[in-house]
Amino acid sequence: MEQHGISKLDLKRRNRMQVLKILKQRGPTSRIDIAGTLELTRAAVTIITNEMIEQGIIAEIGEYKHTTEKAPRGRKKILIDINHHYKFALGIAIEEDVISVGLSTLSGAVLDKRNLPIDASTTKDDIVEYIRVSIQEVLTDNCLNQDNILGLGFGVFPTMNARLGVDMSSGQPDYTKVIELIRNYTNLPIVIDNSVKGTSMANIDFQKSKDPDRHNIAFLQYGSNLNFVVTNLNDPIVSYDNRTDFVDKIIIDPQSAEICKCGRRGCAENEITPHAILNKVRKVFSKEKTPVLYEMCGGDPAKMTFDDVVEANRQGDKGVGAIYDSVTDLTAVLLNNLFFSTNPQKLVLHKFNISEGEFEHLRESIRKIAGESVASKIELSIIEDKHRFLSGCALAIRELFFNRGGFDA
Repeated sequence: MEQHGISKLDLKRRNRMQVLKILKQRGPTSRIDIAGTLELTRAAVTIITNEMIEQGIIAEIGEYKHTTEKAPRGRKKILIDINHHYKFALGIAIEEDVISVGLSTLSGAVLDKRNLPIDASTTKDDIVEYIRVSIQEVLTDNCLNQDNILGLGFGVFPTMNARLGVDMSSGQPDYTKVIELIRNYTNLPIVIDNSVKGTSMANIDFQKSKDPDRHNIAFLQYGSNLNFVVTNLNDPIVSYDNRTDFVDKIIIDPQSAEICKCGRRGCAENEITPHAILNKVRKVFSKEKTPVLYEMCGGDPAKMTFDDVVEANRQGDKGVGAIYDSVTDLTAVLLNNLFFSTNPQKLVLHKFNISEGEFEHLRESIRKIAGESVASKIELSIIEDKHRFLSGCALAIRELFFNRGGFDA
């Protein structure tokens, strides 16, 4: 006989998943309020949550404190919350300039970390060996075994796919070969995906202050190219998620004298990325026009790095500063276009590595183009550069904890 409908186990998993997602977004919440949100009876929610408490997944944390002088009569609300130490997540980010490995709680609190700077000469074998050793060290140093670990989350930056042997023939990354390599030294559950997607989720899930009304963010990561993710109801939208690097080809200065290798004039890749800024600075590099940078490099433009340019700007080099002002204005154009094409509640910037003053300068440029309503919705990523492994942690925690309702499988 053909079976239809949802099984009891699937229904139980879904209800537990919804409870966990409410607690993730709101923080400590009462069973009564959870029941109202899920449109379940209080008795049903009590059964669900009591089982999760017995398993250590969630915990009662005390009575709800009323802000009014007179508390309402009746049964007092008991708050429950996720037990963020129920299990821990191992996260790994493989990016162009670093391999980041670390350990976090379910709320993204950092417990341990290791970072290895890499460059174009770093091989796949070097990367895999560093990850193997780092995982063993993290577990040993924190007196943990595999039973304490939720799983292993890998965030892979798109430009690293080729070096890791990721098959892109279908247009989508096939991480099978990477997973096979990892399986040689761990039996932990593995979640692997685009690191930009992982970092965007970390910015949603690991916020210290809860915002139950935040459902949609746009996320822009800066680097040798630009990567963009849009979320809806706090989950990445597939159409954007599949091609995070499309932002590179958005035209932000049609009057530019520079033509990109793609044949376009004034695209973001050729106007505001680090290599674009270096090209612009090299054209004016001299003792007269860029005196601070000239002295830093000993008069040799071949020695100039992007970090040198950043520092020269901060030290008041007028020639470099003029280029930065132009780049800031073009960045504001890009952010304006991204904001109005996706209409997010917040647009989060990651790896821009700018000071508070530089960020306010960028916001001022946005105000001139789009007004305060847009400028106020631009914010910086909460993920520090040294904690890039949280991209992998977010991927693992989403898939292996929240999406499974706390079940191990």
